[in-house]
Amino acid sequence: MTLLSVENLCVGYQTKNGVLKAVDNISFHLEEGRSLGFVGESGCGKTTVGMALMGLLPENGKIAQGRILFDGRDLVQLSDEAMRAVRWNDIAMIFQAAMNALNPVHRVQEQIREAIVAHHPETPQGELQRRVEMLFDLVEIPRDRMQDFPHQFSGGMKQRAIIAMALACDPRLVIADEPTTALDVIVQDQILQEIKIIQDQMNISVLFISHDIAVVADVCHDIAVMFAGQIVEFGSREEVFETPIHPYTRLLLSSYLTLDGDKPEPLAFSGKTPNLIRPPLGCRFYEQCSQATTACENNVPEFRQVSPTHRALCNAGVIP
Repeated sequence: MTLLSVENLCVGYQTKNGVLKAVDNISFHLEEGRSLGFVGESGCGKTTVGMALMGLLPENGKIAQGRILFDGRDLVQLSDEAMRAVRWNDIAMIFQAAMNALNPVHRVQEQIREAIVAHHPETPQGELQRRVEMLFDLVEIPRDRMQDFPHQFSGGMKQRAIIAMALACDPRLVIADEPTTALDVIVQDQILQEIKIIQDQMNISVLFISHDIAVVADVCHDIAVMFAGQIVEFGSREEVFETPIHPYTRLLLSSYLTLDGDKPEPLAFSGKTPNLIRPPLGCRFYEQCSQATTACENNVPEFRQVSPTHRALCNAGVIP
């Protein structure tokens, strides 16, 4: 069953030079119990998508167009009060910087309790404590650390605490925004495995945001590749990795390291990142694309279906 369906979403930021089109006419869906990874370089619009879903855009950010259907209800049309009821109850977020997401002067246990009390103030104290203990067990933080302050936790433990906080009200969708940033590779792998185990146990949907396509492939069923505010390729993990269509996807796949000595040299970028206040008329990847034709410069690319579940926004690299 489709839990989340985003249709023609456009998000802009007002700047002194005009409206920056951070997300431009993107559409995607996420099935219940499945995970979707958004991958792309910094500034491509990944985090803006997550913040739009949560209703947490900054003051200069605005949804200019589109629908965000969560279980059939359009979140774009909800009032601030109604959206607050959705946040954490139905959709929760694992924020990018665990240290910044935790209040340094409050014990970790109290911060998780606060999330539950804010949405369910009627919860009895005994049940509240049992719930917090269960969450600590779920993310594998020893109960004897519940009274610690954030500075007493390691980086990996802080991230686990943020995951516990996101799960406090049993959401149906969790948005994980770069949840392994600044962690070493061993702790990173532990956190990724933790997320996968929790997803299976609780049957939640996960929208995973990362600049690392290898990380996304490790935890997600489907992958959406973003460039310059647009989804340029969407498909299952196997489709995107085994038969990448868009030239940008191929560049990303060439950039991650493997233990295979036969891997070719990474492909290099050329050209400039497009101006999203005045985006180009044609393909936004035109200047960096080795396969571009003159038609790509002036003609808006169209999505081509490679398979029922695989599509690419490309006229040059797509399979006929």
